[in-house]
Amino acid sequence: MKLSLLAATALAYSTASAYTITGDSVNCRSGPGTSYAVKKTYAKGHDVSISCQAPGTSVDGDSLWDKTSDNCFVADYYVKTGTSGYVAAHCSSGSGGSSSCAAPASNTATVNLIAEFEGFVDHVYTDATGHPTIGYGHLCSNSACSGIGYPIPLSQANGKKLLAKDMGVAEKCITAMTNDKVTLNLNQYGALVSWAFNEGCGAAKSSTLIKRLNNGESPKTVLPQELPKWVYGNGEVLPGLVRRRKAEVALSEEATTAKALPVKC
Repeated sequence: MKLSLLAATALAYSTASAYTITGDSVNCRSGPGTSYAVKKTYAKGHDVSISCQAPGTSVDGDSLWDKTSDNCFVADYYVKTGTSGYVAAHCSSGSGGSSSCAAPASNTATVNLIAEFEGFVDHVYTDATGHPTIGYGHLCSNSACSGIGYPIPLSQANGKKLLAKDMGVAEKCITAMTNDKVTLNLNQYGALVSWAFNEGCGAAKSSTLIKRLNNGESPKTVLPQELPKWVYGNGEVLPGLVRRRKAEVALSEEATTAKALPVKC
């Protein structure tokens, strides 16, 4: 899955690494989105370094954008970082990012829910798209997964730490696509993070679910009505998705006083 997406905890990624452009004639823009002006264009195979990353316009389900050493933003979808999660620090608002506000970190219940449905492998394997993978679907930057920072065979505890980082893209997406009318506790937020992690940010952003929340409808009504609709694959109802949506609804209905959204900067 492309969108396997960092709990909002402190990051300390190196920006020295060079990453390869995978698309043809990829535009680098003045901000993190397709509406920003094109500053330059990269050829396929060109290597770029990344100073920071920010959420922006979704490109084929990936809403992360990378700020390069040329001081412009390129869609992360076209950069071979080995993961759909963050490999550099969040851009501040002064760096051209959309916000300096961090997305709330998912709670343990959310991490455990996603882990249950993603499945765990303690060794390096090649996923269906040809990427080296380990743990709960974590995409590695090299064939040995040597950059994960944990010993292999990977323990489930360390696998969940990687998963929590990978969830950051979905957390950023949900935070960015909901407006100030949307008030969510951490369990409701977690249900949406799991859903976006599974379905992709692009699908989530264009959904009736998000539109209803942004129109001011109560998440207590919207989530149990809308989440169960997302159970189809190739036109067929998939039992695994039925179980996942039920688990997400159940999580959203668990009472908690811990608040998630809206974020107060």
